[in-house]
Amino acid sequence: MERLERKTIKGHVYYYYSKWARVEGKPRRLWQKYLGKLDDIVQAVQGGGKEPLCAEIFEWGLPEALWRECCRADLVPLVNRQCGPRSRGLSTGEYLAIAALNRAIRPHSKRSLWQWFSQTVLLRHFPKASPKRVTSQRFWDHMERIQASDVLAIWQSVLERLLQREDLDLSSICYDGTNYYTFISTFNSHCDLARRGKNKQGRDNLRQVSYALFCCADGQVPLYFDVYEGNRNDSKQFPVLLNQFHQFLQRLAGPARLPETTLIFDKGNNSAANFAQLDQLQVFFVGSVKLDEHKELLQVANDDPRFIACAAVPGTKAFRVTKKVYGRERTLLVTYNQNLFNAQWQTLQNDMAKASEKLSALQQRLDERAQGLIKGGKTPTSTSVQEQCAQIRKRQHLKKVITVSVMPGSNGVPRLQYGVDAAALQTLANTYLGKTLLISNRSAWLDEQIIKAYRSQFLIEDVFRESKDRRRGSWWPMHHWTDSKIRVHGLYCSLAQLLRALLLRRVRQAGVQVSLKRLLEELGSIREVINIYPSKRGEKTLPQHTVLSRRSKLQSRLTAILGLEEAKAVS
Repeated sequence: MERLERKTIKGHVYYYYSKWARVEGKPRRLWQKYLGKLDDIVQAVQGGGKEPLCAEIFEWGLPEALWRECCRADLVPLVNRQCGPRSRGLSTGEYLAIAALNRAIRPHSKRSLWQWFSQTVLLRHFPKASPKRVTSQRFWDHMERIQASDVLAIWQSVLERLLQREDLDLSSICYDGTNYYTFISTFNSHCDLARRGKNKQGRDNLRQVSYALFCCADGQVPLYFDVYEGNRNDSKQFPVLLNQFHQFLQRLAGPARLPETTLIFDKGNNSAANFAQLDQLQVFFVGSVKLDEHKELLQVANDDPRFIACAAVPGTKAFRVTKKVYGRERTLLVTYNQNLFNAQWQTLQNDMAKASEKLSALQQRLDERAQGLIKGGKTPTSTSVQEQCAQIRKRQHLKKVITVSVMPGSNGVPRLQYGVDAAALQTLANTYLGKTLLISNRSAWLDEQIIKAYRSQFLIEDVFRESKDRRRGSWWPMHHWTDSKIRVHGLYCSLAQLLRALLLRRVRQAGVQVSLKRLLEELGSIREVINIYPSKRGEKTLPQHTVLSRRSKLQSRLTAILGLEEAKAVS
């Protein structure tokens, strides 16, 4: 039987809830639970209780999800196997994992890494981490342990495990390159990778590092990367990387047969030597060529009856020809897309409006100088005016559609006349705009298959765009000044991209179609709250109660898909 017992201890009345039973014919108390004083019982019945002393809040959703991907990839043991066992504290694999996780969640410099790390649940997954160990110097020490040959070996071992575990579709592989500007000093002689070149963000005044990536169209999963000199031309680097990637795939496949893949790349990598190498390696490919290189196809009108609508690609029509290109007969697919036409037409109209405004201002200045209203400065010449007009019309197509005439005028001041060539504009709209010229050796493919394959190139462009995002991007900040550290930086940034891609792929396979940015935001806003209460009599530790922040329907579904409910139960 159960009963409520009242006990008086040192003049104070306390209540206990107990259970009694007969043991060997005698009544015995089996257990009792302390309830407290009468006021405590009343307060508990009314729904009150002791207020927590404080609460600790940790980032939970995104760190926990990415850590699970890190464990699936066996990242820490694979790195330690390559770089040797640790001496004391955190191992090289753990340092690399922390760096990759940080780049995948919210990039910080190594100096401020502990401040971020200590506010995430990763703290419990790395019990040996401490403020003295998670410092920039310790990271640099362990980055020195990773040699250039180790970078590729680590990446290969991670990819081998990945291909064994995940059923990746390798039928389409996108290739592209980009560059990242740095603030490495001009006089820094310890770095050979950072060089000046044509920067894709317009920072040609800074030294830059080039980065190339082979990316699987299935989930934007990176397959191979390389960091190389910032002044290397894309078309000259392409054959080097193509050989490296081909050998890399052979090592991954081992004795098994290589899967049949199609390489997708843009026209910046075109050259006769590169296509000859593709033929030699017997690589299937889909690319594009410049329209100006094939005038007869460029002059085909957009309403030509040869164009056939592609049912599987709305708004697109195409026709194909076989032509000798780069030394061999190849399939050329001429495509017209209405959305592309609309965008190019709007861009052309904007460029024409800006150019006309500048030409009008130049014309007015010349007229005012001829009338004597402007007297200061050097009198312009016909040559200088023509140079200014060329600068104004430097945007694509403007020289074709805007005519300019510079003539001698009174007082030695040239006169300017300009206008829009309506016939040239009409010809341009009916032949050039909206067209793309694709090239492939997949002659057995349907037009729709070639078009869809080429359009998957946007996947790798999205990866580069996201990597350069100043808030969520994986590359910046990069405070390294030696080649070895920059290569390791490229390794853990690529690992961050891999962890993100696997996370996104897992969610999309479950039927949730979200962007990577949305996924990171939703998981990143889930927090773990630990309420800490005053200790009770006889307790040496403060009682704690862990809850998660309020979650939306999407966040709850993501939590279930990624198996984070198990992590919640453990925590």
